[in-house]
This record gives sequence, structure tokens and C-alpha cells, in this order.
Amino acid sequence: MVPQRGDDPLSGQLTNLTLILGGARSGKSRQAEALLRAEPAPWAYVATGQACDEEMAERIRHHQARRGEGWITIEEPIDLAGAIGGLRSGMPVLVDCLTLWLSNLILAGEDIEAATVALEEAIARHGAPVVLVSNEVGLGIVPENALARRFRDEQGRLNQVMARRARAVLFMVAGLPITVK
Repeated sequence: MVPQRGDDPLSGQLTNLTLILGGARSGKSRQAEALLRAEPAPWAYVATGQACDEEMAERIRHHQARRGEGWITIEEPIDLAGAIGGLRSGMPVLVDCLTLWLSNLILAGEDIEAATVALEEAIARHGAPVVLVSNEVGLGIVPENALARRFRDEQGRLNQVMARRARAVLFMVAGLPITVK
């Protein structure tokens, strides 16, 4: 379970953090890339997806081709805090996406609470713009099995933690950003 904090040393907003939420194919990644392009290159792209089949490999190739020059890609399915911590200070970073990261954590039996705290701390130390992409998965039906319900609940909690901490939160609908915060 992702912690609900009120008295921790990181309880305030992270002024360098933007969270972009939305459904599948809502334009989250494209919006995140556009936000970071407003910063000087190079930009870091931390990819949490894994090419476990040809369809996913094609999605990854499409994302890479769309980004073009100036991006440094780091593929890290589990240790987001380590990936961000290993970047050059001042380098803007896009994490795409928290949804796949959470799936990877659950399937690997990782401690979600500890990983979330470590991610928050890494973002706080980074000192450059960080844009997180995450799916809003709670708008549909209640899943039929326990694992899917757990994932939906954990994703909702993770999104809430990051939204509370973010300077800005956008919700993407049909390629259009709606400012939430």
C-alpha cells in the first residue's frame, strides 16, 4: 500500500514535478515530451516498459522514433529512483510510465511503499524538471479478479501520492490537456 503521509520530511510539493494522467492513447507521452522540450536538451527518457512480445517492441520503436534527437533513453523497469539518481544533475527527465512500473513492481513482489518513497526522494534530490506519465485506471468497471483489483487500487493510491506532491497535474483527454492542478 502506498503511504498516506502528513508528517514526513518530503510532505510538501516538489516544485520540479509534473504529473500527466489519462487513459490509453490519450496523448500523455506526447504532452510530456512537449513539456520537456521547453527545457534545454539533452533530456532523459526513463522507460519502464519491457518488450515481452513483438507488439510491445513495436510500441517502443514508435515512441523512440517519435522522440527524435536530444533524448537519452534509460530502460529501467523496477529501480526508478536509481535511474533518476544516476542522471546528470540538471537534466530534465520524463518517466514513461508509472503504470508499467507499478505492474513490474507487483509482478516482481517488490515493496511498493518503499519504492514509492525512494522515487519521491530521488525526484526531490534531482533538482531539474521531472515529468511523470501515468494511466488513470479507476474510471472503468470493478475488475473481476483480486490481482486486477489490487493493481487498480495501488495505481489509484500511487497517482494520489504523486498528484499531491506535484507542482502541476494534467489530465489528457483525446490529445487535449486539462489542467487539474
